[in-house]
Amino acid sequence: MIKTRVFLYSIFAVLLFAACEKDSIEKSENEDIEVVEDDDDYTWNASSAVEINLNGTSISCSSSKVSIADNKATITSAGQYLISGTLTDGQIQVNTSDEGSVKLILNGVTMSCSNSAPLYVVNAEKAVIISAENTTNTITDASTYTYASGEDEPNAAIFSKADLIIYGDGQLVVHGNYNDAISSKDGLIIKNSPITVQATDDGIRGKDYLYLDNPVLNVTAGGDGLKSDNEDNTSAGFITITSGEISITAGGDGISAITNVNITDGVYNIKTGGGSTYSVSTTSAKGMKAGDSLNISCETMIINSADDAIHSDGNLAINSGTYTISTADDGIHAEQSLNIEDGDITISKSYEGIEGVTITINGGNIHVTASDDGINAAGGSTVSTQYGNTTSGNMFINGGYVVVNSTGDGVDVNGSITMAAGTVIIQGPTNSGNGAIDYDGTFKVTGGCVIAAGSSGMAQAPSSSSSQYSLLINLSSTQQAGVLICIQKSDGTNVLCFKPTKTYQSLALSSSLLENGKSYNVYLGGSSTGTLTDGVYEGGAYTTGTKYTSFTVSSIVTSIGNNNGRP
Repeated sequence: MIKTRVFLYSIFAVLLFAACEKDSIEKSENEDIEVVEDDDDYTWNASSAVEINLNGTSISCSSSKVSIADNKATITSAGQYLISGTLTDGQIQVNTSDEGSVKLILNGVTMSCSNSAPLYVVNAEKAVIISAENTTNTITDASTYTYASGEDEPNAAIFSKADLIIYGDGQLVVHGNYNDAISSKDGLIIKNSPITVQATDDGIRGKDYLYLDNPVLNVTAGGDGLKSDNEDNTSAGFITITSGEISITAGGDGISAITNVNITDGVYNIKTGGGSTYSVSTTSAKGMKAGDSLNISCETMIINSADDAIHSDGNLAINSGTYTISTADDGIHAEQSLNIEDGDITISKSYEGIEGVTITINGGNIHVTASDDGINAAGGSTVSTQYGNTTSGNMFINGGYVVVNSTGDGVDVNGSITMAAGTVIIQGPTNSGNGAIDYDGTFKVTGGCVIAAGSSGMAQAPSSSSSQYSLLINLSSTQQAGVLICIQKSDGTNVLCFKPTKTYQSLALSSSLLENGKSYNVYLGGSSTGTLTDGVYEGGAYTTGTKYTSFTVSSIVTSIGNNNGRP
């Protein structure tokens, strides 16, 4: 038996409650939610299934397990049901009280309903919808529903009050014209299934959880694309995606979970709120959003969003993958800690590129373009990290390659920065009210390389508490974009040959090539035959421009020109 379990334990949990009928007792805050898959969920035999035939305006079935009244068929016993044909206006309803799952095998079905959900699971131990191989199955509801007094369910073209599983190689197409396309009030698993949905509101919703294992999804939604939103149980409301190909166009959030989002693989293309050329003020239109934590590893992810591209109200971790992000707001945002372990991340457009209370970069190839701050570690509520508790923004750089192009501060940290390894290149601001590097505490560098060019009014170098030598040059006049600034040892060996992409009057450099007691020359202009990458020339020969100054390293931080009282 295959058992796949995803445990999210409530902080209040002390005991597992006994099982109960899902339609009569709601899950409490004390009940832990677990996703369980069994081998039996994914096996079926058409030859032993009860046949239900859709005949345009009527339904026929010879089994006593199915009751038919007018254009509605109600399945009253667990088992397998093979559904074929076309129903222009009607409903298949599942309402069982016995043990066992109800499997609905869609064998080339076209179903519509003029006043409710075409597929409605009222009660079952578990419901399974299977799209048979080499079939296309289309489910469409109406734009208005008719309810009995006091009722407001169902509200989706496929609606279930029980745990629901959808799988199968056949195509499933769902049009949710009234509200949602596919919705489960319990958990929802989609596995190895190609599904296309269009919804007036949310595309695919699992209230307790949404668990996706290698589906091919194409979702168009006026509200959220994928959603889990149980607010009454702290161990529910999560989305787990193990792999798949997922394309989402949503007016609201692309992927939204009230608690956690966990992604371990897959290919994603997400557009929200009309994309990065739009902005939103009252509607959340984030590419991906988690209420507690968000943990991502993927193959590729493309996000074009009017709101934050990747957002967590708690912690956020990016572990691997290739990310292409364009957003009208923040690129990657966490209200608490934000960790980047690895990945190829390009934020081509953003307001602030990367933001969190505590930011840790351990690896990755990161390029950020921002109209305000490129990277912002801002203060907030107390956050517990591997380095201790903090209430002010802090940043830790232990590796990786980071390139920032910002109109505001390049790296803005309310607290302190610690750097042990990696490379940080900043094409910083031209406005003197901002700085390429801006920190309130200390910037301790023990390894790696920092290159930061920008305006001089707020320019800062790493702190004297560093063990690696640094240089801060505030030039006497502004230099035009593209004018090289090069630093050579007195013997002509290049330390840095840099080509800023914007006007600049300041350069900060921290490098292992700066050595105590050695003399260096600074040149402006000239040319290089080296290979240019992110403003830095590697190799080649430098034809010297105008010598600006010389200096000898005698302290951890060497300052040239007016440092405006900044560290």
